Amino acid sequence: MKELSLIILATLCIAFTSCNLNKARGGQEQTQRIQKDPAVLEKSSKAYFASGCFWCVEAIYESVKGVNEAVSGYAGGKEKSPTYQQVSAGKTGHTETVEVYYDPAIVSYETLLEVYYGSHNPTTVNGQHPDFGRQYRSAIFYQNEEERKLAENFKKKLNASGEYDEPIATEIVPLEKFWKAEEYHQDFERLNPNQSYVKAVSIPRLKRFQKKFPHLLK
Repeated sequence: MKELSLIILATLCIAFTSCNLNKARGGQEQTQRIQKDPAVLEKSSKAYFASGCFWCVEAIYESVKGVNEAVSGYAGGKEKSPTYQQVSAGKTGHTETVEVYYDPAIVSYETLLEVYYGSHNPTTVNGQHPDFGRQYRSAIFYQNEEERKLAENFKKKLNASGEYDEPIATEIVPLEKFWKAEEYHQDFERLNPNQSYVKAVSIPRLKRFQKKFPHLLK
């Protein structure tokens, strides 16, 4: 009986802290999304980052001054039109990725890299606590040679800084295709503040970032 109770308790803990398990039930609390001006988005530059659950990453970037929009989606795999069910099961090679629309006159790509590395643990291989697997890996998807050089130089300097005890595991790879995730994933953290994963993981992660980088906030 005691062993059964421990198994039940462990299962409940996973259910309340796993981004993977809870996303399939997402969207129940949502209200209408804030529609962004298409003209503003069309003039924006774009960048692509992955560092665990895209709910968390999207909310972090949307709090940054100069970012006009952040969209949750998938990148890094070969499957066409991947679904959340496929990606979360690790069947497509994609990772949960955020497409960041930003104004380079206000926030630079290098600052977005600072936000990226400062908002997760880049030494974790294939995951970001409490979510693990290739679909949650740390990755920067570059679009051109300039972005590649900036990303690699930033990573090199950070590795040499001694800030981390282990080497940075972030992959820096070319962007082949970004697929927008299902609509209920968009603005999920803002629209579902009482969802169990959001309360336990997403909001604390956002608050840690905001405390660390108050000068970058809107």
